[in-house]
Amino acid sequence: MANIKEIAKLAKVSVSTVSRVLNDHAYVSGDKRKAVLEAIEHLNYSRNMSAVQLINGKTNVIGVMLPFINHPYFTGLVEGISAEALKNNYQLMLCQTDYNELNEINVLKMLKTKQIDGIIICSKHMPLDQIEPYARYGPIVACEDVGSSPVSSVFLDHYTSFRRGINYLIERGHRHIGFCLGRNNGVNSQMRRRAYVDALTSIQEAIREEWIFYQSYRIEDGVDVLRKLLQMETRPTALLVTSDQVAAGIIMEAGKNGLRVPEDLAVIGFDNQPIAEVFDLTTIDNQLYEMGSQAFRIAYDQIMKIRELPEYRELEYRLIERSSV
Repeated sequence: MANIKEIAKLAKVSVSTVSRVLNDHAYVSGDKRKAVLEAIEHLNYSRNMSAVQLINGKTNVIGVMLPFINHPYFTGLVEGISAEALKNNYQLMLCQTDYNELNEINVLKMLKTKQIDGIIICSKHMPLDQIEPYARYGPIVACEDVGSSPVSSVFLDHYTSFRRGINYLIERGHRHIGFCLGRNNGVNSQMRRRAYVDALTSIQEAIREEWIFYQSYRIEDGVDVLRKLLQMETRPTALLVTSDQVAAGIIMEAGKNGLRVPEDLAVIGFDNQPIAEVFDLTTIDNQLYEMGSQAFRIAYDQIMKIRELPEYRELEYRLIERSSV
């Protein structure tokens, strides 16, 4: 395999000029750059990227930790991350964990062993205090509120946004309100549940556990929720659903069973996915794309030493009113 000395000899330039061309430095004349590129083509030269990474101390790869790939919530985050990565000549390594702690540890170990330059955590199972020690090896950015942790974060105020949704239903006369969440032990889910309890307590309504549904991620989960509601003697008149996909499943199944939305059952979604507009679903926009893009920018700035201290950025939410309430 050819090396840069052979390229320099064939192009009749110095080794340092070849190096500047290979690293796309601006200070090379047009004629010399052309000669080097022609020599590279003639010699069929291919760079040893492992050696380049060893010299530069960077892989130009950021790991994206997420429980599963085939869900619009994480798709929205990854779209924002990938758009910024492309602008900055970075690649992404999607690390699917299935909320398995061992899988999450393996991703963190990749940062420790310099296989990746940083990590963006879309969602996790591990407690934060087990993740924090790995921040010494490179930037870690979580898509949740982490307080004053050495881990950076981009986040939405899930308590305030969820309570806004519940209050919106209360303002429209609803008192029997249920909700659907993904995990029941996640940080964001705990804040949402607290907002629900506080909102209903403020109007002196009892908390009905049978109106609370967990592990709701997809359209079929929404169908299952509606079928469970149909079996209840007393049903909620409104649901706040933290997934537009699940909300769509609820609306579809309600229609099949003669329940009118919003007359018999009002529904608010979460995420403002395209399916929300299709179903004319009132929803809460949590800026997933912007969350992903800002998470990348924080990680990139720390990799490039533009900023060294952890950053914490809170995004604004927006209630989008449509016809499902």
